[in-house]
Amino acid sequence: MKRAAKEAGEKKRVNRGPVSEIDLSALQHNLATVRRLANNRPVIAVVKADAYGHGAVAVSKRLIDEGVSHLAVAYTEEAKVLRDSGIKAKILVLFDRTDISDYFMHDLIPVIHDVKIAEIFSREAMSRGIRIPVHVKIDTGMGRAGLNPSNAVSDILTIAALDGLVVTGLMSHFSEADLSDRSYAFQQIKLFNRIRASVTDKLHRPLMSHMANSAAILSLDDAFFDGVRPGLILYGCSPFGDERYGLMPVMKVKTKILLIRTFPAGTPVSYGRTFITKRDSRIAIVPVGYADGYSRMFSNNAEMLVRGKRVPVAGRVCMDVTMADVTDVDGIAEGDEVVIVGRQGAETIFAEELSSRINTIPYDIMTSLGSRSRREYIQ
Repeated sequence: MKRAAKEAGEKKRVNRGPVSEIDLSALQHNLATVRRLANNRPVIAVVKADAYGHGAVAVSKRLIDEGVSHLAVAYTEEAKVLRDSGIKAKILVLFDRTDISDYFMHDLIPVIHDVKIAEIFSREAMSRGIRIPVHVKIDTGMGRAGLNPSNAVSDILTIAALDGLVVTGLMSHFSEADLSDRSYAFQQIKLFNRIRASVTDKLHRPLMSHMANSAAILSLDDAFFDGVRPGLILYGCSPFGDERYGLMPVMKVKTKILLIRTFPAGTPVSYGRTFITKRDSRIAIVPVGYADGYSRMFSNNAEMLVRGKRVPVAGRVCMDVTMADVTDVDGIAEGDEVVIVGRQGAETIFAEELSSRINTIPYDIMTSLGSRSRREYIQ
């Protein structure tokens, strides 16, 4: 009881200033966009990393309500959270191999990366007197997990012959489908296609083949195969920056002005005096900092939205607060809403914009801000 109380207290303490407003209708819209682009192929929705900071349980339930039959997570712990919430959809586990029993206890689909791990699953399945479906991953050029393509056909046939296993899917992953030069991506597709054709011919049965991530769904029709595996675009972010493709941001991170200070020209703001007022200025103290996932690299290098207007970050981002120059915003008051990422009025700050300012990717922005703020869901 004491431990539970302590854990509850620790969880409560992370409820800081920012709130993530998650628009599930926007998620539904983006799923419809994926289906249209992929010609209604089956969707394996990637909900790893707590659905990229959006909340895996709520996101998964909405996707399932919209007819998605497959989810994908990184590790079994993520899958167990979904199962504990009552989700019964098929769940692929992309990486985990720490506790094989979890796959059997929670009806999960392992992604097999080598023959050795397949043999471990086979022995466990036989000891339970059951057969477990598996998807096999081929490393076509990512250089991460997956079968070596030079041995892939023979390895897959070996795996398929193991008792207790049923190979139901083949997959691979792109390393640079989001680049303007897609020549390497086409090489990966060609390699995967060759292995896929050989395997299905020798097994005399079709397998669910999937390779298309978000970037490929938008740009590589040849990668669609039997299903697509979107992540980023489900959450309304484009891997191609300003090319929006009609996607709607699902996450809005907001907070409220804590305090407004009025300073004369020549006043330093925040650590290091990196911002000094050039005029009589109003500076809003906003309760979001790097402890909330708002990177210190946004110091003097980002904007926020207040009353539908963009206002610049003034000085260095602190652990708990960030200052913004609101001098040019009329009628501003303490308690006014501040939007860190998302829409306010006619203006929108996209995660892609923030990521480009600090030379990172929108995944980083969403998982950092979304995982450390309270969530509110809009149906």
